[in-house]
Amino acid sequence: MPDAEIRPFRVDVPQAALDDLRDRLARTRWPAELPGVGWARGVPVDYVKELSDYWRTSYDWRRHEARLNQLSQFTTSVDGQSIHFLHVRSPEPEALPLLLIHGWPGSIVEFLDLVEPLTDPRANGGEAADALHLVIPSIPGFGFSGPLSEPGWTHGRIAKAFIELMARLGYDRYGVQGGDIGAFVAPVVGRRAPDRVLGVHVNALVTFPSGDPAELADLTEAEQQRMARMKHFQDEMMGYSHIQGTRPQTIAFALNDSPAGQLAWIVEKFKEWTDASAELPEDAVDRDHLLTNVSIYWFTATAGSSANLYYETYHDPSLWAPAERGTVPTGVAVSLTADVAVRKIAERDHNIVHWSEFERGGHFAAMEAPEFLVGDVRTFFRRLRRQ
Repeated sequence: MPDAEIRPFRVDVPQAALDDLRDRLARTRWPAELPGVGWARGVPVDYVKELSDYWRTSYDWRRHEARLNQLSQFTTSVDGQSIHFLHVRSPEPEALPLLLIHGWPGSIVEFLDLVEPLTDPRANGGEAADALHLVIPSIPGFGFSGPLSEPGWTHGRIAKAFIELMARLGYDRYGVQGGDIGAFVAPVVGRRAPDRVLGVHVNALVTFPSGDPAELADLTEAEQQRMARMKHFQDEMMGYSHIQGTRPQTIAFALNDSPAGQLAWIVEKFKEWTDASAELPEDAVDRDHLLTNVSIYWFTATAGSSANLYYETYHDPSLWAPAERGTVPTGVAVSLTADVAVRKIAERDHNIVHWSEFERGGHFAAMEAPEFLVGDVRTFFRRLRRQ
């Protein structure tokens, strides 16, 4: 079938697009700002000015583009939607295939520091038995999987497309890992293909209470802190989600036209969701790594199409309806500084067989604490493979 063709892909941003980015950054019309408010009402103007200037004058897109092109990339069409993905095979012939699913405001860039240690563990402090073949798709509507072909790309439809992608690549038994949006989609992949998925590993998992007071009884002090963190998130930090979940097309005009606006929209989340000990986003995540992620959103013009996933989430009744508990073995990695997952609630919905907590790093574990995430993924899947 022509729809099933897998085509090689290379990132090749036209020079005119780079020149346009620098020109727009130089001509940014900066907003006014109340004195002394810091980060309390959003991203400070001086901070975005300085980061924008670095993006315009010092950041080298071509160097990072070349790094992306060192990895095998492809596109294919699934359910009428073009899907871009990295496919990096391990030198170990018995490697387990692993589907890695990013989140928002992330991209395939999240996983760049994981590729070498996961595919070639013998060269990176591990054992051959830990080796993984990696499939890293851009979520439909994100980055090089944009624009969207039509409405209706819910978590369930994305999961179905990724199952088809893995089958198309010849993988009939594999693991799944995801954070943020990936932590929602990965378990759905497991539920829809339990005969194919060996295990599901997630980080940045969100566990929603059912409303039954008994569910929140006997929480540990740490779990109470996580519930308080979730309430703070819902009360103070959900503005972006409500906008993207209700009017993604409207916000797209601003973000698609202003690179400084796109930068501020994304970098705010790297301030709010990274390790609390980081004073600035680049104290938690390498500045160039962060800008490569932002640049992909900008060059692919996918601010609006990626925001549409929030609209689908808000308006997908099946996502919020009671679902059968997952049966696929599931591992959860929890950041003590940023996450909100509570084990007893997670066990209500998932077959939890592995639970780990890490003290350093926050929501963006693959970028903030890649060595921890690599170790935890190896440990989780090693146990399952031995069984």
